[in-house]
Amino acid sequence: MAGINQNSDSQLEASGYQHSHVDDTTAKVVVDTVSKVFESERQTVRALDEVSFTVSDGEFVCLVGPSGCGKTTLFRAIAGLETPTDGEIRLAGNTVEGPGTDRGMVFQEYGLFPWRTVEENVTFGLEEQGVVEPNRSRRVDEMLELVGLTQFKNAYPKELSGGMKQRVGIARALAVDPEILLADEPFGSVDAQTREMLHDELLSIWTTTEKTVLFVTHDVEEAVTLADRVVVMAPSPGRVNEIVNIDVDRPRQRTDPAFGEYVEQIRALIGE
Repeated sequence: MAGINQNSDSQLEASGYQHSHVDDTTAKVVVDTVSKVFESERQTVRALDEVSFTVSDGEFVCLVGPSGCGKTTLFRAIAGLETPTDGEIRLAGNTVEGPGTDRGMVFQEYGLFPWRTVEENVTFGLEEQGVVEPNRSRRVDEMLELVGLTQFKNAYPKELSGGMKQRVGIARALAVDPEILLADEPFGSVDAQTREMLHDELLSIWTTTEKTVLFVTHDVEEAVTLADRVVVMAPSPGRVNEIVNIDVDRPRQRTDPAFGEYVEQIRALIGE
C-alpha cells in the first residue's frame, strides 16, 4: 500500500484538486468550490461542501463514496438539474446553468420510451436538436453499430435484456455528440456477468469516441476497473476526501495485486 499512498499529495496536485478556488481553463469539466444546501421548514441539510476537482478532456473519472456523500447531488448539478448554492461548475469553459445537449446522460433506470423502437429511442435527441434526414438516420446507424445493436434497431425495449437496454441508453446519450458523458450508476440494475461485459463495451466505446466520462458508482471494484482517476467523497457534508490515480494498464484484471491494493485503499478512504 505504501507504493500507492506515498504520492498522494502530488497526485492531488496533478489532478487539479484544490481545497480553494479552482482556475483551470484547460479542463473539460471544472467543479469549483461547489456547495449545495437544501432548506425546508424542518431542517437545513448541507449536501455538498466546497467540492473542487477537474476532469481533463478525454479522461474517465469515477465518483465513489458512502451513502449521504452527495454523489447524486453533485451529478445532478453537473447535469444542470440542480443549482449549486455556492461555487460554480464549468463545462468547456462555460458555466453550467441548466440541462443541455453538451451533456449526454445515462441512468440506472434506462429511461427508454417503451412505445419507441431502439432506432426511435436513439434518434430522440437528434429530433429535439432538429437534425434532418438523412443525417439523422446515418448518425443513429453509427451509434447502433458502435454499441453492437444494429440488428435490433426495430425491436422495442420490452424485447431487450437489461444489458441491451443500457447499451441503447449509451447510444442515445452519444448520438447528440455531447462534450461529456455523465453516467449515474448505469450498471446497477444488471447481474454481475452482464456488468463485466458492459465494462468492456463501455471502455471500447470510450476509446473509440475519446469522450470525457464522469461515472458515479458505489462499487469500488467497478471504479478501479474503469477509471483513470477515482474521486473519493466523504459524507456529512459531502466533500472530496481524496483523488486516487489508477496507475494500472488496461484491460485490468481483478486478480492483479495492484488492482486489489487500489480497491483496499479506496475502501479504507470511504470508511474514514
